[in-house]
Amino acid sequence: MLYIKSPASVETEVKKSRFLAEIFPVESQKDARVLLKSQKEKYADSTHIVHAFVTGPDGGVCGCSDDGEPSGTAGRPVLEVLKGSGLTGCIITVTRWFGGILLGTGGLVKAYSNAAKAVLSVVETCELVPRLRFILELPYDAFGWFKRYADNADIEITSRSFGSSAVIEGYVPLCFSGKFTAEIQDFTAGQSSPVFPEKP
Repeated sequence: MLYIKSPASVETEVKKSRFLAEIFPVESQKDARVLLKSQKEKYADSTHIVHAFVTGPDGGVCGCSDDGEPSGTAGRPVLEVLKGSGLTGCIITVTRWFGGILLGTGGLVKAYSNAAKAVLSVVETCELVPRLRFILELPYDAFGWFKRYADNADIEITSRSFGSSAVIEGYVPLCFSGKFTAEIQDFTAGQSSPVFPEKP
């Protein structure tokens, strides 16, 4: 699966109706709802704000809305284009300002599909790297080394706490987990080893 590096937008026009297609990263259905709400506030003068989103590591969570357009003419076509792109973790909104000329059901499907394709053609993507959550308990004298190591090795630290030792939680690329474990054991002379709670 792929994910987007940053938001992108493209504006098109069909028979005097303006279509603004935008794509944003989202991590969940809840994120998609929050973003859609902000779009509705931002474009309060628009006629429709159609959307489709795909999330989850395999793109298995998805949804769409026609937002008042005839059923099946807007949200579904945008979702089909999005699902066909191989992307996950994103939402496409297509904001329409009606230009006074009816497009008909076939015209709407084409206009919304083309708007989605247009924004997908300009967005930058990269491969989704499977990551594993880890928990690591370290002696204090190893914490400075680990922080430098993490900064240089694509390791994400999400929390740290300090008691009798340093306890660090974060994410490491799945393909790197074996080397990660070996290097920590080596540096700490076997005192510390990461735990992977969700490892298959």
